[in-house]
Amino acid sequence: MEFERKRHNHTHMNIAPLVDVVFLLLLFLMLTSHLIQEPAIKVRLPESKTAEAKDETIKTVSITKDGKIYFMGKRVDLENLQMVIREDLKDLEKDFLRIKSDRDANVGLLVNVIDEVRLSGVKNFSIVTERR
Repeated sequence: MEFERKRHNHTHMNIAPLVDVVFLLLLFLMLTSHLIQEPAIKVRLPESKTAEAKDETIKTVSITKDGKIYFMGKRVDLENLQMVIREDLKDLEKDFLRIKSDRDANVGLLVNVIDEVRLSGVKNFSIVTERR
């Protein structure tokens, strides 16, 4: 006498395609997050032991090794810097400005830029350095 076996229909869900999609999304996000950079003005920052890293969108004045001045990626003369800062910043009392100077840039030019920033009315500014 033969007994009939009960057949159980098991439904299996293949999650391999789901895992593939998740890994592709993760890879995409990891790669694109590293592509977000500041304007490509070549500046080697001086080093500091007390430097802090901030990821805010802040108005920036850059000074290159050869003495060129840039405000938000656009070339500016020292004489026009004060006017350009006043036009761009909305609230000179509250807005923040950072100064990025190449470590090999002329210190006298850096001091002149700081003077122009102060004369423009900006109260909050800092000089950017790299942590040692």
